[in-house]
Amino acid sequence: MVRSKRWGLNNCTVAELFTKRALKHPDAPCFIMVGDKTWTFREMAENSNRVARVMQDHLGLKRGDVVCVFMPNCAEYIYTWLGMAKLGAVSALINSNLRHRPLLHCIQVAKAKAIIFSEPLASAIAELRDQLPPDIKLFQLYGDCAPGVIDLCAEMYKHPPDYPVVTDKPQYRDTLLYIYTSGTTGMPKAAVLPNSKYLLIVVATVHMLGLRSSDRMYNPLPLYHTAGGLVGTGAALVDGIPSVLRSKFSVTNYWTDCIKYDCTVAQYIGEMCRYLVSAPARETDAQHRVRILVGNGMRPAIWQQVVDRFKVPQINEIYGATEGNANIINVDNTVGAVGFLPKLVPTSLHPIALVRSDDSGELVRGPDGLCIRCQPNEPGMFIGLIAQGNASREYYGYVDKSDSNKKLVRDVFRAGDAAFVSGDLLVADELGYLYFRDRTGDTFKWKGENVATAEVEDAVRAALAQRDCVVYGVSIPQTEGRAGMAAVALNPAVAESAAGAGGAGGAGGAGEPAAYARRLAIALDHALPSYARPLFLRFVSDIEITSTFKLKKLKYQKEGFDPDVIKDPLFFRSGLDFVPLTTQLFNDICNGRVKL
Repeated sequence: MVRSKRWGLNNCTVAELFTKRALKHPDAPCFIMVGDKTWTFREMAENSNRVARVMQDHLGLKRGDVVCVFMPNCAEYIYTWLGMAKLGAVSALINSNLRHRPLLHCIQVAKAKAIIFSEPLASAIAELRDQLPPDIKLFQLYGDCAPGVIDLCAEMYKHPPDYPVVTDKPQYRDTLLYIYTSGTTGMPKAAVLPNSKYLLIVVATVHMLGLRSSDRMYNPLPLYHTAGGLVGTGAALVDGIPSVLRSKFSVTNYWTDCIKYDCTVAQYIGEMCRYLVSAPARETDAQHRVRILVGNGMRPAIWQQVVDRFKVPQINEIYGATEGNANIINVDNTVGAVGFLPKLVPTSLHPIALVRSDDSGELVRGPDGLCIRCQPNEPGMFIGLIAQGNASREYYGYVDKSDSNKKLVRDVFRAGDAAFVSGDLLVADELGYLYFRDRTGDTFKWKGENVATAEVEDAVRAALAQRDCVVYGVSIPQTEGRAGMAAVALNPAVAESAAGAGGAGGAGGAGEPAAYARRLAIALDHALPSYARPLFLRFVSDIEITSTFKLKKLKYQKEGFDPDVIKDPLFFRSGLDFVPLTTQLFNDICNGRVKL
């Protein structure tokens, strides 16, 4: 907090603090790309300077302007947004898995002046060329450029590597990045991330983990998300603790990379840990020097297995939301906990709280109209109390202010106060340790990514002539997150004839449902990234609606995907097609015998 306060008083920015370090230690390693090269502070500084100058030259880019960055993991990704930051411009970091409508949506929401992309993603941009705003400029890094696309590499080397001339100096509270999150409904939302929050994450990472200048961090996470893009880069850029980047997570190379590059800190998401534990034991499992594993989503069920097998003495589980102000961390290795609320401190001084909510995620209020704090072991909605002017408690929300306001609640514990509503249920024990319970609303997490159900529902409806459908996440034993499941409405005759043919447990989807399933498999492969495609289908006669004409999905979610319980036709995604979900297949999935 002292460092944050000092940076705020001195109006520091990420670019400014990075530049000071680069001038002091120009030849020190900043980022090491697995299988490629080591990038020094000088190289990162000079390349970011050149990118900034190209943007000034071609766009007149200035403070507050927005540019989309669309690349796979690489050091170039970081020096690109760093170049924008030196001008006070905002970089919108777009998920490199997105294609078609979701990709176009992210570009449009950002109101960007340009898109910078690298060669592997050129075809994704080419598919959208005729739908992009006519005045948006396209810059490609590496490879042969299509007509009308500017060769960023060639342009960079027309400019000197000196710091760009900036008349309107960036500020501590200026927006640095847009990071897209699916939020609770709909398409990806652009969360606003100012310099102040990036720097808060830097100090939290360095000081809460107890990082040392001799440490080296292993980061195989996507650079467009908070964990990989902020936690995994900030300590390097600001405090000089090098980060080893990998283009994509690999189970077989995780520990061998840590050994080869002498990493002492390694990042994860819960899915990764399950994959690592599921892999066959190897001699290299404990030959590394990793002393800290840091990340989010590690299930209590595998926590101890990770510690015992991989011999990592410290696991720091983090909980937080990109767009929110409620962030906590487990600093003392308590198995399964995501953070801690000290019981010795009066609850009125806590910046976060657990409050009662109903099944739909609505907060429950007492006779006085205020929210009700949860008792120990009572699950509740996790909220962050807002205090503007305090870097750790400010709320910036989304680019779309109406979306921001949906995550706000007022008159929480007293008239006039306000809080950010996370949409997640947590529970605190008698000692104050916090444990993650569940995600409410219309989003679930699968393979480390947030899946917005409205986006998937749109894709399903488009493939099946706008039939009613609901998409939700279902829990699978021994698996992190929730797998996608879609319930699709058929006309009554089709549903009844399919159920009469033996339901999902027998023939389970003869005739029309099977044809719909095949059509969906093809359409969803085209429309959605792999993690967003439903694993399960359920064909129902009709989908119930509420009195306010909202489709009910809680009922379907609670029923799950057991063919012995559900008599509707059920299907499971296997390879390129959906196959009938039989009792045997259901048991194999639940017992971990089927690869998901």
